[in-house]
Amino acid sequence: MGKSFQPTATLETLRARARLIDEVRLFFRERGYWEVDTPLLARECVVDAWIEPFATRWSTNAAAWEKPASGDLAVLQTSPEWGMKRLLAAGSGSIFQLCKSFRNGELGDHHNPEFLMLEWYAVDHSLADELETTEALVRRLAAQVPHPPEWSATPFERLPYDEAFERFLGCRVLTMTAAELANLAQEVGCHPPESLATGGTDDWLNYLLAERIEPHLGKGHPTFLLDYPATQAALAKTRWDDRAGARVADRFELYVDGVELCNGYDELADADELERRHIELSTLRHENGLRPLPAPQQLWEAVRAGLPQCTGVAVGFDRLCQVLLRCPQLKDVVAFGWEAC
Repeated sequence: MGKSFQPTATLETLRARARLIDEVRLFFRERGYWEVDTPLLARECVVDAWIEPFATRWSTNAAAWEKPASGDLAVLQTSPEWGMKRLLAAGSGSIFQLCKSFRNGELGDHHNPEFLMLEWYAVDHSLADELETTEALVRRLAAQVPHPPEWSATPFERLPYDEAFERFLGCRVLTMTAAELANLAQEVGCHPPESLATGGTDDWLNYLLAERIEPHLGKGHPTFLLDYPATQAALAKTRWDDRAGARVADRFELYVDGVELCNGYDELADADELERRHIELSTLRHENGLRPLPAPQQLWEAVRAGLPQCTGVAVGFDRLCQVLLRCPQLKDVVAFGWEAC
């Protein structure tokens, strides 16, 4: 008799994961946050140029599933951001959430189409405050696992994006053109896909980051990568950086052993700019053959009503568990990875 019903993670691992979830809730409650619960299925979502959500149709007709074009479009959320920012604008104060999120087409050692997201927003915090909160959380969780990683007692590095390229490729890149970045890729021995031949600056930056920078980040000690290009701000504020000679995003990502664990923003509270970025991202989606997505009108309305000064961080919790518990694949820390569903 086969054992296909068995979980992809061991029960010991799942118990360790449960203890980490308990510790997350304790961590945030001690700091005055409260836990919220927002919809996973909604008519709107925050649009990303490269993240593809699952979409379905809502209908009172029980047989609507047989007619994909019938009923209202409904989207499984790629993160709880849409709902949490509406709560912030309503006066919630600092909040956190542990919830399932969904991203279509993502599967691999560090990806699963359904995953657990830890997301929090801190009112009246700066991005520097959020770096400290994130580091404190990861350290605390690292102390809860049976064999804490070697880096759990070492300071986390803070490395600006431009300086990361200078360290590993010998030059700063934030003022380079697409042609100059293409030449750099050739000089450092990369073999880019043919589709990049017509790529823009961000396409080349993302390629070089993935190929030549990310594998080095977080080796020996966790690394916060800071000050991304302003063109990659997503929903973060931007500012001029004299050292880089360019505008940068008030955004960070945390890496451990070359694996990206979280994304943090000093949240943009300008609804007109949010709408402009939505149009820009929607155009990118169209140019890359991705389907259009509904505009987050309720989010824009909430921001216009008054989003407080806040910072936000989204952590792929399964991936964090994978790193802390030293598991080779993400399916090793979830009850049933996609292959077992």
